[in-house]
Amino acid sequence: MSHLPELVLLVEDNLDDAALMLRALKRNNVQNTVVVTHDGIEALDFLFARESFSDRAGQLPPKLVVLDLKLPRLDGLGVLTAIRADPRTCTVPVLILTSSMLEQDLARCYAQGANSYLVKPIDFVEFTEMARILGLFWLTMNQSPCCQVSA
Repeated sequence: MSHLPELVLLVEDNLDDAALMLRALKRNNVQNTVVVTHDGIEALDFLFARESFSDRAGQLPPKLVVLDLKLPRLDGLGVLTAIRADPRTCTVPVLILTSSMLEQDLARCYAQGANSYLVKPIDFVEFTEMARILGLFWLTMNQSPCCQVSA
């Protein structure tokens, strides 16, 4: 197993929102490499080293997954369910970052094992502050188990 920098997986189909998150993380000096996938299937391919991500086989899962709910091909809830069902990824923190303020989305995400549910701020200053707090807590302060279980 190679030792690579701890990754953050950002699963976001909206290119503007993905760019905004990357800019906000950079502005807050988050040093982790952020990999962006644009739909649920691509996210699972990355997580489970399939298809174009097969070169990731044997690598640790990301330190954090930031997951949108409204995604093409497989929605965020489907991705979350798959993450929690697999021993290789079941303990990876998953933060839902969505525009949905629906109570049923919030309840379903927590019932499926989300670690946090955040509604995307519209204002860039608020978005940057949210990214700062997210980076500080989830990438610096939070202690996550090292999860490397054989498939």
